[in-house]
Amino acid sequence: MRQLDCVLGIDMGTGGARAALFDLQGNPIVFCDEPYPLYTPSSGRAEQKPDEWWDSICKASRRAMAESDIDPRCIKGMSVDTTCCTVVVSGDDMEPLRPAIMWMDVRASEQAKRIAASGHDALKYNGYGMVSAECLPAKALWLKENEPETYNKATRFYECTDWLMYKLTGEYTASINCASVRWYYNSQEGGYPVDFYNTIGLEDLVEKLPPRVVEMGVLVGGLTEKAAADMGLIPGIPVGEGGADAFVGVIGLNAVQPGKLTLITGSSHLPVAQVKEAVHYKGMWGSYPDAIVNGLQMVEGGQTSTGSIVNWFKNTLCGNVKIQAEKEGCSVYDILNREAEKLPIGAEGIIALDFFQGNRTPHVDPDVRGMFYGLSLGHTPAHMYRAIIESICYGTEAILEVFRKAGFEPDAIVISGGAVKSRFWLQCHADVCNLPIIVPKCTEGPCLGSAILGAVAGGVYPDVMTAAEAMTSVDYMVYPDQARHDEYMFYFEKYKEFYELTKDWMHSVTTHVTNK
Repeated sequence: MRQLDCVLGIDMGTGGARAALFDLQGNPIVFCDEPYPLYTPSSGRAEQKPDEWWDSICKASRRAMAESDIDPRCIKGMSVDTTCCTVVVSGDDMEPLRPAIMWMDVRASEQAKRIAASGHDALKYNGYGMVSAECLPAKALWLKENEPETYNKATRFYECTDWLMYKLTGEYTASINCASVRWYYNSQEGGYPVDFYNTIGLEDLVEKLPPRVVEMGVLVGGLTEKAAADMGLIPGIPVGEGGADAFVGVIGLNAVQPGKLTLITGSSHLPVAQVKEAVHYKGMWGSYPDAIVNGLQMVEGGQTSTGSIVNWFKNTLCGNVKIQAEKEGCSVYDILNREAEKLPIGAEGIIALDFFQGNRTPHVDPDVRGMFYGLSLGHTPAHMYRAIIESICYGTEAILEVFRKAGFEPDAIVISGGAVKSRFWLQCHADVCNLPIIVPKCTEGPCLGSAILGAVAGGVYPDVMTAAEAMTSVDYMVYPDQARHDEYMFYFEKYKEFYELTKDWMHSVTTHVTNK
């Protein structure tokens, strides 16, 4: 076995689990992925089974150890990142009582509307606007009203992150990251917002939430014997508190300093920034104190469907492209990117809305859906692909427009995740937002971020900022073209108008379908 000191990051995304080993300077050693299913029983609903999570995590970990041939005793620490807000409910035995309700699940849209109507001061974290159906209080209220037997039987409500920390350490904790950004927890104002929960009809929720709220990177405990056996590791490895994948990704990009803007891409897009002072603004979420590092406030926006739309398009509507890709010995995305780049800005008249699972920000509207305008018989899959990519970039720019109005003016975007695999996509982001894109050497921000948290928990580095500085570096930059930006602005304005013109109509159709 190889003797190389390293740290382990476990990344749980929407589509599967990834185990990644890094050396203590942040250089990747191995990545191993194992998928798990996503269940969508009806429109707007999405669930997963925790036992399938664990099976994939263990397979990925065992593969990582086998492929790297690293001695497990060389692992100095580990941590995790997961989707957020993915809600699990159980009794004290931590055995889930039902499938986990995924972050992208919008079944609680009616409950979210009622919470927003409460007018409580806690709604400042929603920018004084609509409440997202993905947040834990909305989902808890939906369960209380629609599955009362499960709600009453449950003694514990928690996140996917907390479930995984328990599986690894046997400790029942909540990450301050998830609690702050999706539970209305405020470390500077007494913790859990008891009055808020009481106001919205969740008087008994606090007693079901984890009593111990832990900062990211803090040592929670050692890896248990059972978890070690399942994962092909050794007991006692220090396990640091984790958090939400995108926010852990901010650490993996070394964007924890005030003023940097990060864009975490994958199934969704998440723009995140750190600010020194509290700021609350309509159409922007936050700011959340101490959510990533102590002493700073985090602001965010979000697009619920981005990479997931691209994947849906590839799997559903690109049969002929797949055949072509097999003949050429390349991927479907290689062809789509190549052909889309040849097309003019605006995809020859196609404008898309990227709201396949609703809109997270700036509209916070769970009852809108995806749409294409301008399709003709002359259009090809490449046209639709370009329109999808452009719509995602417009959605990001709509969020940054709100950030600027709130007083945060980014000068560059640090990016990681799936979008980095496409130079076409990166260039589109740079041109639409008129900002340079910084691509780190390790584009898997959440995995590296988890490993960094593990390094802190294991005592390799004294704190998150020091570890992030030591374990990250920049690869290259993509610069915007002013002429292309100017051309994109016509379509960006039409994209914004598209929502305003059709939202009431979309609401009526979504409500009709949901209520059946």
